[in-house]
Amino acid sequence: MSLSALWSATWILAAGTTLAGAAGAFTLHVDGAPRFANDQVYDRGGCGGANRSPALAWSAPPAGTQSLAITMFDPDAPGRGWWHWIVADLPASLRALPANAGTADGGSLPPGAFQGRNDFGDPGYGGPCPPLGDPPHHYVITVWALRSARLPVDRSAHDRTIEAALRRDAIASARAVLTYGRSRASR
Repeated sequence: MSLSALWSATWILAAGTTLAGAAGAFTLHVDGAPRFANDQVYDRGGCGGANRSPALAWSAPPAGTQSLAITMFDPDAPGRGWWHWIVADLPASLRALPANAGTADGGSLPPGAFQGRNDFGDPGYGGPCPPLGDPPHHYVITVWALRSARLPVDRSAHDRTIEAALRRDAIASARAVLTYGRSRASR
């Protein structure tokens, strides 16, 4: 089954997703869901948005959570998908990030948090910007509950290396999938 087929729903909120398969109350809310607002869209490449990360809020992570991480990934992008945002080493007590927390300087993030480079080549959030005429892409935003207070990875690591570390260290995750597309007519 393709990644696109896995995320074929316009809006998915996977509550209580744990690696062990047990259900819980760990949920994620993304402001503006199920679609991105224009101010959340990438600001280059002809997309014309403001590139502001959406406000996020989540319920209590499971017991044993030492830190949190957030990722945004487009599985519909050509090749192996596209990383739009990776932030890690968030405190376990955190329950929300305000809109535009994903600025390149990370100024709105808690002390000690770090952002990896997105596939645009920049640190911080890079909003959706699929190719003109593609069907709407699905953007998987995930909050990860982690066993370690600090993600065991070099902060300059590549996005896929960070993802592998997240999967190894995760206790649970909560996901939301938003969509965005650019029709040729709206150009």
